[in-house]
Amino acid sequence: MDKKRIHTNDAPAAVGPYSQAIRVGDHIFTAGQVALDPTSGELVGDDVATQTEQVLSNLRAVLAAAGTGLAYVVKTTVFLKSMGDFAAMNAVYARHFPEPFPARSTVEVGALPKGGLVEIECIALAPTAD
Repeated sequence: MDKKRIHTNDAPAAVGPYSQAIRVGDHIFTAGQVALDPTSGELVGDDVATQTEQVLSNLRAVLAAAGTGLAYVVKTTVFLKSMGDFAAMNAVYARHFPEPFPARSTVEVGALPKGGLVEIECIALAPTAD
C-alpha cells in the first residue's frame, strides 16, 4: 500500500501524531477539522454557523493540497457538541457541497478540541490518480 501524506499551511497544522490527510490511490482521507484559524491557531467564532464556515474552509484547503475539492467528497462525518446546532450547521454545509451530496453521519459528542462546536472529516476522490 502506498500512502502519501498531504499537508498545507493553509489549514491548521496537526497538533499530534497524525496527518492533515492521507492519499491512498485515488482516495483522500482527511483528519477532522475544527474551526481553527490556520495562522493563529485560535478558534474562530462562537456560534456553530461561523465555525462550520471555518471548518469547511480548512477542509477545502486540505483537499486542494491533495489536488481535489469538495465536489469530489463522497462521505463526511460531522461531530457536533450539541444536536441543537444541527439546523444551523446543516444550512452552512448545504451551501458548500454540490449535489449529489456526500453520504454523511452526524453525531453529538461530549467535547471537541479547543472547545469547538463542530468538527468535520471526509473521504474524497482525487480527479486523477498519481
